[in-house]
Amino acid sequence: MTATTESQHGSGQEVTAAGGPARRVARALADLLFPPGCNSCGLELDGTPDGILFCDACRAELTDAAAVRCRRCAGIAPRDAPPPDMCDLCRGRRLRFDGAVTFGSYDGRLRELVLRMKTRREEPLSLAVGRWMSRQLGERLAELRADVIAPVPMFWTRRLLRGVNSPEILAESLGGRLGLPVRRVLVRTRNTLPQYSLPPSKRFPNVRGAFRIRRGYDLGGARVLLVDDVLTTGATSSEAARALRSAGAEAVLVAVAARAPGAG
Repeated sequence: MTATTESQHGSGQEVTAAGGPARRVARALADLLFPPGCNSCGLELDGTPDGILFCDACRAELTDAAAVRCRRCAGIAPRDAPPPDMCDLCRGRRLRFDGAVTFGSYDGRLRELVLRMKTRREEPLSLAVGRWMSRQLGERLAELRADVIAPVPMFWTRRLLRGVNSPEILAESLGGRLGLPVRRVLVRTRNTLPQYSLPPSKRFPNVRGAFRIRRGYDLGGARVLLVDDVLTTGATSSEAARALRSAGAEAVLVAVAARAPGAG
């Protein structure tokens, strides 16, 4: 994968991990004066050696270790069998990505957190989810052998109104854990209707042609880890993967915070 370095930095295309020395000192002083609370339930925390601001109870609730998931779409699979390469949710569906992993199911506390992550004031929550996600999925993500991480972008007007794009924050956390560069290689070309407002049959047409690659990027031979907050039908990730493949990506793997129930 190649790109003009000056272009990356000058246009803000590179997402860098937050936390230089001065910022870390400021955070330590703030924690001393105002003990941090769990980013999920608000419980005051005595200490967080790993820097992930979730209490033990919320960590347990957000752990998905017992689930068996389809390697292709991350849907729940029967527990009495090894993870399938394809399941009833995605069988017969043409998906442009090569596989998917998820932090958990889009219900309960995780659903609540994902919805909260969609506002600017909840950026610390997005970081906490990303860090806990990377810790829980670290081994599985490393097996994907990705070269670069790319977040799914929002259309510029929606980003302006919302003020934050949670997939970018998740991607930053995963990149820090995996030691991989995070690049905003994708551009959303039009303001599509929200996928949640559409029936499954309308979701693939809704996002068709909605992504392109930024100028100056050549993904020839790269394995790309595409990051989003939720996967339901796989339409958005599939269309983003199509654009990445058009720029030469060898493989596109998807990592999401939550897998919602729905036909693959």
